[in-house]
Amino acid sequence: MPIEIAASILSADFVNLEQELGRVAQADWIHVDVMDAHFVPNLTIGLPVVERIVQVSPCPVDVHLMIDQPDRWAPAYAEAGARSVTFHLEAAKAPVRLARELRRLGARAAVGLNPATPVSALEDLVEELDMVLVMSVEPGFGGQSFIERSCGKIGAVKRLVGGRPVAIQVDGGISRATVRWVAQAGATNLVAGSALFGSADPAAEIAALRELSR
Repeated sequence: MPIEIAASILSADFVNLEQELGRVAQADWIHVDVMDAHFVPNLTIGLPVVERIVQVSPCPVDVHLMIDQPDRWAPAYAEAGARSVTFHLEAAKAPVRLARELRRLGARAAVGLNPATPVSALEDLVEELDMVLVMSVEPGFGGQSFIERSCGKIGAVKRLVGGRPVAIQVDGGISRATVRWVAQAGATNLVAGSALFGSADPAAEIAALRELSR
């Protein structure tokens, strides 16, 4: 599975968001973090803003829900046009049912794991998924340092996935300094935020991440 780059708008200038989306048009995905100040201690954007992002984004939209009650809210993001919707295993009440509903609505069904959540928790769910997200920082804020033990967790997810067509996404601290580690461990989708939007040339940074992940 080829490496994909997902540009996280958490590090973008929200006052000029459409312009910022254009700066990362060379990415494979636009990664949108939805936080509710309950599941994580930060508050970002909700469904109305995501609907508008879907309308103007140059790339398919990958929504990462860091919220309570994803069983209730996640399907609405698929209905709004998000091509990929990630909910957290720690928050979902009925993850199999939710994954199936997201697929029924035409979105990629994905589940996120916080740093302290074991990969073994996915054993009865992996057949229902299109992607697993390994958090390599504590969720909630951008610009954090990569947790190095995440590479072992990525490898464990790769072994669990086996030959299934399930993408392995890594989110947190992705930069030129860490991209080789996660790619070699088995990641296939890399979320980068501050490394891209903090650069004078995000397109060149995207190209560099792709090259270094080979």
